[in-house]
Amino acid sequence: MKSITVVGSINADLVVRVARHPLPGETLLGEGGAVTAGGKGANQAVAAANMGARVRLVGAVGTDPYAAPALEFLRSSGADLGAVDAVPGTTGLAVITVSDDGENTIVVVPGANAAVDAQRVMAHREAVTSADIVLLQGEIPASGFSQAVRLASGRVIVNLAPVVDVPRPDLLTADPLVANEHEAGLILAQFGVGDIPASEEDMARQLVACGFASVVLTRGARGAVVADGSGLTAIPTPAVEAVDSTGAGDAFVGALAHRLAEGDSLVEAATFAARVGAFAATRHGAQSSYPVAGDELPR
Repeated sequence: MKSITVVGSINADLVVRVARHPLPGETLLGEGGAVTAGGKGANQAVAAANMGARVRLVGAVGTDPYAAPALEFLRSSGADLGAVDAVPGTTGLAVITVSDDGENTIVVVPGANAAVDAQRVMAHREAVTSADIVLLQGEIPASGFSQAVRLASGRVIVNLAPVVDVPRPDLLTADPLVANEHEAGLILAQFGVGDIPASEEDMARQLVACGFASVVLTRGARGAVVADGSGLTAIPTPAVEAVDSTGAGDAFVGALAHRLAEGDSLVEAATFAARVGAFAATRHGAQSSYPVAGDELPR
């Protein structure tokens, strides 16, 4: 079985539910307040491992009470946590507000994720160099991101979320680059594109023109677009009744990496990933919403 190494963030998610999102300066009553597992790196690792992929995670948690819930689903998924370090201080924290229509806002406090720099990634270099796929996001320091790219001998998948400033040659190793519409616009701006295209299809084409080998542009309930040198393919998403979109994009990315590791084409992998993302949106939470192998996915 081919292996996936995720170099990324691990968070505890503090989730609050509201009827609608507050306006600036407004106070609303909410409910919830539970602490669950999150972080884009951990989310994507769990999503892939739940599907049966062989996954290792390079990351860090703090020495506070949030570390245990942050690792709960990583442990149950079977992901290899041998390269996850405990560092003094706080675990990464995401404060998430979910409205009744399933939309969310997220504020992230990096905490221990700020320790996943070049030195720490180098300390776990075997986990990166031996991987068939290295999966990266934007919630760790740029030096850690770049070190992982330099160490990678397999395929590199990048979901630059949030969009942070990383060296352009390192970002261009992505095959594919996975981004939503907002992220795609910011990445195009980083590449000096002044007139950002209005449509997702044109954004994907422009990113390929910037030098990316392949691009998957996600667009929520409207599916995704896959673009490479041979053209562009629209990927549909099953129609579902969404209750919470938190982590659904990460479910997509983790499932995409899993299917690419299994030998699928990018279009095949994205089609499967769209079904996994749709499944996740029908349940509350991030990692707690992810399907496992054998679950019936929407079509």
